[in-house]
Amino acid sequence: MKISWVLAICIATASLPAGTSSASAAPLSLFQHEELAQRHCPNDTVVWVDFKKRVYYVKGQRLYGRGRTGSFVCREAARQNGYRRSLFGRR
Repeated sequence: MKISWVLAICIATASLPAGTSSASAAPLSLFQHEELAQRHCPNDTVVWVDFKKRVYYVKGQRLYGRGRTGSFVCREAARQNGYRRSLFGRR
């Protein structure tokens, strides 16, 4: 059975990592295009969040903007939701 892209995102954002309460984490605003995310958070860095790995990539890293289980979001929102920076690539 194939899960739709939207359903996969809903499932991924609904599950928070251990130790993170839903009251302290603001919901992620997901964007399909980098430009839309930049308009939403002009004073923050846009990152690519990988829902499966629970990491985010910054522009310049190899996996930035790649994969079917990810989306563009604001970096601070990703951090508040328990995503961590990828240790591979540009730092």
